[in-house]
Amino acid sequence: MPFTLSGFCEYREEIRKSRFIALAAPIASAADAQAFIEQHSDLNASHNCWAWKLGDQYRSTDDGEPGGTAGRPILAAIEAQDCDQVAVVVIRWYGGIQLGTGGLARAYGGSANKCLQGAPKVELISRVPVRCACAFGELALVKLRVAELGGLVVEETFTANGVELQLAIGDGQIDTLQTQLADLSRGRILLQR
Repeated sequence: MPFTLSGFCEYREEIRKSRFIALAAPIASAADAQAFIEQHSDLNASHNCWAWKLGDQYRSTDDGEPGGTAGRPILAAIEAQDCDQVAVVVIRWYGGIQLGTGGLARAYGGSANKCLQGAPKVELISRVPVRCACAFGELALVKLRVAELGGLVVEETFTANGVELQLAIGDGQIDTLQTQLADLSRGRILLQR
């Protein structure tokens, strides 16, 4: 089951006189990832290497380090921690001692891995869109039932007769929600995919 981060996290480490700072945050789009990277990169550092993963999309860069020694290990750390919708930047200040390609891969991947290990995570739930309509007086209870099952109210539209709701809920929770809403409304509220 994939996870994302509930917030920003940071990890600092010194390896053979080079300082490494790994920063990670949740993202919702490729633009979010690029904004996070631009905001947290340090132009005074030797290298700002990064990777992000968002579903089937992913990107990484070595930022001047030898090919495959920074970006790919960071991306591998994201995948090893079973994370998705996450961006990680590892900033390095060169300390004068060469680490070699294996040492660089271990340093970048290890810093990213330790950062993600210590990060507060939340489980990503795959939700499907459904809709329903309810009376004004039932709205609070409908929202409560949806929230209890880990669903989201995506949009609510008020009409003359009540409220039309666009919901997102886990596929396995649809039948349970339908039963609860039918009980609540004496069978009037029906979920539609």
